[in-house]
Amino acid sequence: MTLLAILVGTLAAGIGSVWLAAWLSFGIVSRYTQHMLSLAAGALLATAFLHLLPEAFEAGVEPHNLFMTLLFGLLFFFLLDKAELWHHGHEHHHGDVHQGHNHQDAHDHAHSQATTAPHDHGAHTKPLAGGWAILAGDSVHCFGDGVLIASAFMVDLKLGVVAALAVLAHEVPHHMGDLVVLRQGSQSRQTAVLKVSLAGAITALGGLAGYALLDQLHGVLPYMLAIASSSFIYVALADLIPQLQKRLTSRETAAQIVWLMSGIALVSAVSVLAHSFTAH
Repeated sequence: MTLLAILVGTLAAGIGSVWLAAWLSFGIVSRYTQHMLSLAAGALLATAFLHLLPEAFEAGVEPHNLFMTLLFGLLFFFLLDKAELWHHGHEHHHGDVHQGHNHQDAHDHAHSQATTAPHDHGAHTKPLAGGWAILAGDSVHCFGDGVLIASAFMVDLKLGVVAALAVLAHEVPHHMGDLVVLRQGSQSRQTAVLKVSLAGAITALGGLAGYALLDQLHGVLPYMLAIASSSFIYVALADLIPQLQKRLTSRETAAQIVWLMSGIALVSAVSVLAHSFTAH
């Protein structure tokens, strides 16, 4: 009975959060393509700094070891992104570099029109930017979520349900950021949702592993959280923030900051609510 509850809870939290994020990203707020980049950057940074890293440090692990893991993760995802660009970039990336030197003004103008012409904006982003880093980080993060949900179910069925709902809630704004990153890499909506859903399904594997090996995995979990954090920090700072750093009017800049702060506030608020529900 407990194992079945863990499977249902982890699948609902892992995949349900992706589908809810997709409904919000591609439905209600799909018209605000450029603003979604700011929201995604804020959500990813907040997920790393306000949710995952505090949880990792609360586990009582030596801070030096966690910071080393975070640094290693940042370097790893940088190399992963470089390998992806090298593999796909001979016909795209080098051409963009030459065009960027010759037509910088046209490039900036196209970016300034991104809100009304999202396809033009996508044409100027590097192919599959941050895609592998996002999916790798998501998989590690979701596996850790599965372990946490399993541990809650093994204590009490009601606590497990609350934990699954808490994970689902705080993953929605984060997955909205994931989907924006993948869509900016010129992937279709269906492909982006499928890839993030597969990563979300790893939550169930984490639940199964947690059920079978909970004592052994508790020691590894803080390091998994640090690695997941490094992927979100890398994508936000290396892929999203640079796309937002361009010449804009004061009104556009203000809107950009508001959406960035909204992403941070959204994740922060949901995390606080999730922790308060779990505490009860």
